[in-house]
Amino acid sequence: MRWSNVKYLVLRRVVQLGLLFLYGAGNWWGWKILRGDLSASRLFDTVPLADPFAVLQIFATGAVVGVNVLVGAALIVLFYGLIGGRAFCSWVCPVNLVTDLAAWLRRKLLIDRIERKIWISRNLRYYLIVLALIVSAVSGLAAFEVISPITIFNRNVVFGAAALKGGVVFSFGAGLGLLAAIFFFDLFAVKNGWCGHICPLGGVHSLIGKYSLIRVKHNSDNCTLCMKCKTVCPEVEVLGMIGKRSAFVTRKECTNCGRCVDVCDDDALGFSLRNILESNKGGKA
Repeated sequence: MRWSNVKYLVLRRVVQLGLLFLYGAGNWWGWKILRGDLSASRLFDTVPLADPFAVLQIFATGAVVGVNVLVGAALIVLFYGLIGGRAFCSWVCPVNLVTDLAAWLRRKLLIDRIERKIWISRNLRYYLIVLALIVSAVSGLAAFEVISPITIFNRNVVFGAAALKGGVVFSFGAGLGLLAAIFFFDLFAVKNGWCGHICPLGGVHSLIGKYSLIRVKHNSDNCTLCMKCKTVCPEVEVLGMIGKRSAFVTRKECTNCGRCVDVCDDDALGFSLRNILESNKGGKA
């Protein structure tokens, strides 16, 4: 296997595992590079970072939100809104490690060739955003944060490091159960079910990054219609331009994971700075 066929996959794993390590090291050794968790943290013990969806849920409960948290959420929105798009889901979120493994196994076991018995709308994640805010307002708790496998996974690593430091055997407990449920759901029930249909945080990042500048661009002149890109893409509908025209991927659901770029041996796909005028002229991809 050539490096060019896995470069973005490897880079994503380095970033994901590196972030987990840094969060854990912040509690284990007191490192100040990244302290906290994915809901709220501080970079170099100075720059605040906060999950915008978590902040919205806290607002919905009626609780007072500190200025640092608001600044942290604004920084995240600016980064993904202007540059990263929905890259959180493929480059940062630790649950992506589980869902990517399930997707890989589906391809290897040829499960996709079996007639699908379960159908879920990809818009469900957007409805769940609204539901989470309503439940937060009614219950007084940040609803999705309580059950989020992303939060639980991340915090288990963070506080697990602290527990190990104290000589306590730490168990992932319910977190492992949630991750196992997501893995088997994606493997046997719905392809890319969690990330592509259910996760409301993914829906929030889709909305935030709708107009981001870094995008995958398709060159139809080089394309041989091998369709490898559509086989590996977790949000295959975003590649609607394949076989039709040269265009940027403008659908907000694209995770900028780079797997389509990795598997393309025709040099027909690559990351580029989006030309807004050209994108609008070419229509939605």
